[in-house]
Amino acid sequence: MIDETKLIATPGTKISLNDFDTDFTTEGLTKKVAEQARDKELEQLRSSQDRLYASDKYAILIIFQAMDAAGKDSTIKYVMSGVNPQGCDVTSFKQPSSEELDHDFLWRTYKALPGRGKIGIFNRSYYEEVLVTKVHPQIITNQKLPDITPEEAIKVNFWEQRYDSINDMEKHLTRNGTVIIKFFLHVSKEEQRNRFLKRINRPDKNWKFSMNDITEREYWDVYQKAFEEAINHTSTSHAPWYIIPADHKWFMRFVVGAILTKKLDALDLQYPKPTEEQLSNLQEAKKILEKED
Repeated sequence: MIDETKLIATPGTKISLNDFDTDFTTEGLTKKVAEQARDKELEQLRSSQDRLYASDKYAILIIFQAMDAAGKDSTIKYVMSGVNPQGCDVTSFKQPSSEELDHDFLWRTYKALPGRGKIGIFNRSYYEEVLVTKVHPQIITNQKLPDITPEEAIKVNFWEQRYDSINDMEKHLTRNGTVIIKFFLHVSKEEQRNRFLKRINRPDKNWKFSMNDITEREYWDVYQKAFEEAINHTSTSHAPWYIIPADHKWFMRFVVGAILTKKLDALDLQYPKPTEEQLSNLQEAKKILEKED
């Protein structure tokens, strides 16, 4: 039903976000059909997570990046409704603390990575260090980096090195059993405007609105370029980017769920087979419990 190959930023090629339709939905798939498939999709996720935890072999890292109001929170809520919260952690990366600024830009990432058998969700991530920092280079000049004082000192090779660091880290994690799934929720400027107005017009949504959202909206084109460059430099065979149409939230959530279930199914997760000793203990325990009747 979902051809995910059309949503992947093919590694080794240069994509343009303009070539990915934010309003796209699969022909024949309606909101009603997607909602009807929801329970099955979430049950598949639940079953896969159970086997993920039991096998204790892989960790799953899910990364969400997007413009404001693209639907990260609602999509994460959708994913979370299909998994056991005890085996899933959500981390939102805010402005770095003074302690974090005293370390390299990836340091705080390691503290939040999921262990084997667990799912970690990053609501924004270390990619902010090649996104918002590109839009607002003064953030870089405040990071106490050697030879980076005036903004003019931030050359092209600085960003190239950051992309390399991210790729190296993701490759290292993949080698050691972390499956990385990266989603860029691709929303249009017009749809963002509509969602901001909804936050303003509905009292129950007012708390989600910030004037900073309007300020950052003025940098729309600069952000789009930053996202495009980041995707082109970091969509790899071991950790490709999925560009998800986000103008229709129901379709966005359905697609994210479908990709996650497919990726987890491909791991062929199995429950551990008991040893001879464990089988013997099971039989012994069964006899003891049955005698209690």
